[in-house]
Amino acid sequence: MSACHRTILPRLVFLLFAAVALGACQRSEPEPPPTPVTPLLRPQLTPLFDDVERRTFDYFWETADPDTGLIPDRYPYTEAFSSVAAVGFGLTAYGIGVERGYITREQAVERTLLTLRTLEGLPQGSRNDGMAGYRGFFYHFIGLKTGARYADWVELSSVDTALLLGGVLFAQSYFDHDQPGEAEIRRLADTIYRRVEWPWMQVRPPLISMGWYPKQGYIPYDWEGYNEGMLVYVLALGSPTQGIGADAWNAWTKSYSRSWGTFHEQEYLGFAPQFGHQYSHVWIDFRGIRDAYMRERGFDYFENSRRATYAQRAYAIANPMGWKLYGENIWGLTASDGPQGAKLDFGGSVREFRHYSARGAGLADAFDDGTIAPTAAAASLPFAPEIVIPAVEEMHRLYGAQIYSKYGFLDAFNPSFNYDIPLQSGQLIPNFGWVASDYIGIDQGPIIAMIENYRDDFVWNVMKKNPYIRKGLERAGFRGGWLDEAANAKAPAAKKAR
Repeated sequence: MSACHRTILPRLVFLLFAAVALGACQRSEPEPPPTPVTPLLRPQLTPLFDDVERRTFDYFWETADPDTGLIPDRYPYTEAFSSVAAVGFGLTAYGIGVERGYITREQAVERTLLTLRTLEGLPQGSRNDGMAGYRGFFYHFIGLKTGARYADWVELSSVDTALLLGGVLFAQSYFDHDQPGEAEIRRLADTIYRRVEWPWMQVRPPLISMGWYPKQGYIPYDWEGYNEGMLVYVLALGSPTQGIGADAWNAWTKSYSRSWGTFHEQEYLGFAPQFGHQYSHVWIDFRGIRDAYMRERGFDYFENSRRATYAQRAYAIANPMGWKLYGENIWGLTASDGPQGAKLDFGGSVREFRHYSARGAGLADAFDDGTIAPTAAAASLPFAPEIVIPAVEEMHRLYGAQIYSKYGFLDAFNPSFNYDIPLQSGQLIPNFGWVASDYIGIDQGPIIAMIENYRDDFVWNVMKKNPYIRKGLERAGFRGGWLDEAANAKAPAAKKAR
């Protein structure tokens, strides 16, 4: 399989598993009392996190194409294509870079304008080639220089468009100065978001399809189960021009039944790879706000991600498959690179290893081949800092010479893989195991954003100002917390105006 396939196929396979089950989550009985929420500690960040954040920022700043502003899917690369989701993370990173003093605001405006002008001007249409997208959606992978669909196997992706839009709307709300460049950023962001035709992607309404191909048509699966598709629905509900009905959120949460359960003493809404508990949370602060489903459960989606983080660590401590180095501070399964697709003997039993794949631990759809991805732990920092900080520190202290380089943590490593066979990517390090050779944009992005959210809620606070995010959440039935505070703050002004 070409390395280009590394994102769409494995991640889609995991999501397709989650898409097959429907169940009733709406209940007629009275709501149970709130479930006690684990107290959240706030330990101070160590100097390592300053270094991780700066190096991860440099990935986006230094690898972006100088002519288009598009971010490469991975680096170093042999095939020049961009992941539109990585572009969304990059647009978010630029504001962080200003706040951290890595770049000036003027530099961030210039880079953001370049990127948004490229995105707004790329051709959209139903042709099989030469197009960047269709009906406002973007193809998952586009040429780094041309912006056109990278290959015939690349889908028009609803979720990667959503991840792109997370960054686009961040730029719209962050660049709020009365200055021509920033005004143009706001205008371009508005155009890019408003032109997405969300109802067109509801081929099996009210759910939203995962994507579309010019020749094959719609992907025969919708966003259901619990995963990063939450962001897709919030953005689709918030659109003032091409919005979807609120019944879509009800259908989305109805499909949660397969995902709820108890795993390693944590009761939560599960999704085995950790990225499903991170991506939507990069841009949306779910602390204290709840939809009908979570009001019934007695806690919020943030606490849900906290429990998922604890469950991942507990799984590594238990280490039921006997992989090398797993333990209290060496853990983290998500979508990442891996050594090779092969079935090999490990400790007297045949084990399956994979190249790029979704990996995870949970009640359903779990896969574990001994490959640890540092982003799984590092990007969970706001959820459980008291266990994430020691994990990041220990991975760096013990194995930094092998797994930490120019742009921070390399994508993944597998100490259990020491087989003398051809590798799909990465390298074998004597007396250590397999280590990835690349950085991947969609694994880098959550690291820098979530470190900054932990510091001072920065990305979350910027996004709270965005009317489309607020509208999407409110139409989904979210109440409480900062949503109510914002509504109450508006009420006196409205009354005075009358």
